Amino acid sequence: MLPDFDENGEVAVIADDPAKENGVQSAFSRFMKDALFELPTAEVVTKVITGLEDLYQHDIEDQDMQGDIYEYMLGKAASSGTNGQFRTPKHIRDMMVELLAPTPDDSICDPACGTAGFLISAAEYIRGKFEHNMSDEQWAHFQSTAFSGFDTDMTMLRISAMNLMLHGITHPVIDYKNSVSEKNTIDSEYTVCLANPPFKGTVDVETISTSLKAVTNTKKTELLFIALFLRMLKKGGRCACIVPDGVLFGSSKAHKAMRKELVENHTLQAVISMPSGVFKPYAGVSTAILVFIKTGAGGTEDVWFYDMQADGFSLDDKRSEVQENDIPDIIERFHHLDGEKERKRTEQSFFVPKQEIIDNGYDLSINKYKEIEYVPVEYPPSEEIIANIEALELEIQKNLAELKDMLKE
Repeated sequence: MLPDFDENGEVAVIADDPAKENGVQSAFSRFMKDALFELPTAEVVTKVITGLEDLYQHDIEDQDMQGDIYEYMLGKAASSGTNGQFRTPKHIRDMMVELLAPTPDDSICDPACGTAGFLISAAEYIRGKFEHNMSDEQWAHFQSTAFSGFDTDMTMLRISAMNLMLHGITHPVIDYKNSVSEKNTIDSEYTVCLANPPFKGTVDVETISTSLKAVTNTKKTELLFIALFLRMLKKGGRCACIVPDGVLFGSSKAHKAMRKELVENHTLQAVISMPSGVFKPYAGVSTAILVFIKTGAGGTEDVWFYDMQADGFSLDDKRSEVQENDIPDIIERFHHLDGEKERKRTEQSFFVPKQEIIDNGYDLSINKYKEIEYVPVEYPPSEEIIANIEALELEIQKNLAELKDMLKE
């Protein structure tokens, strides 16, 4: 669905926009109205239009393909370093969505949405699983209130609005908002949160929401956003978020308070450790995925740990496709956790009891609990090793003597 333009060439309010009745424009209209479109020479424009028309007629008449091309363009921008800090690799987003398994009735939010990649992955999952069985009410929800995203960058909001529109989500709740500030008062509104919040960022103490500081008194955004997810979720709501490794084992009061909140007052389901190359070439930080449920009354018994070693791509700057890929195994095991009970600490995934985590200061680093199995190596007796060295030395002396004789000739 393409935007309508008025007689002045500006983006007009979409005719069937339900928010129009209240005098509010759609997300696309609001964030694209002052966008500047610069065109090259007439000859280039003609070639581009002709090429796109041919491509559209023969290859991408369906809306999904248009969205796929847009996602491809965003991926290229990320790999070249342009806006890359806002984009999580699609296969990682898709894995996180499959872990939470959203339904057409869920209300999904990414409070640091960037290019809206998580919302797109959630929408694709829902359409793939439920498209043929969704009611009219569910479709209306899907195209509007099912997906919400916030960001503090107008360029990212424009990209988000376009991305969602090209994927059939015509009226998403996309807004300019500093999610961790006092101005964000959203509480207990969503059933699913998916996000890769800013790492190693800090914010002005005076602007931070007091409700977030009550959970973890810090300026670190990676901790504030976890507290934010808990506040924004309804009871029973699920979250999968990416965090830097420091969140798992940081020794500050704020780090420990945040981990204690998850373990004691909610249900921490899983900690999935990812290799440091996942975000290359534009970042090499080691990260993990936290999966938890907001309960407000505890519920953590055993936490499932998984040591991801491969994600289907090389872990260097090239990120070429490889055969090694733990993602299918992660998804399969997470949805069948009963079969994980007997797994040993020497294996790639295993459970850790809540009490053991408490005894370790709420440390969530997999290396704290993983056991390394040492295979004994038997060596020959010392006398035999010495005899072999002496024999080798004699052989060397013999060869050197032969070489000297050859040089004399």
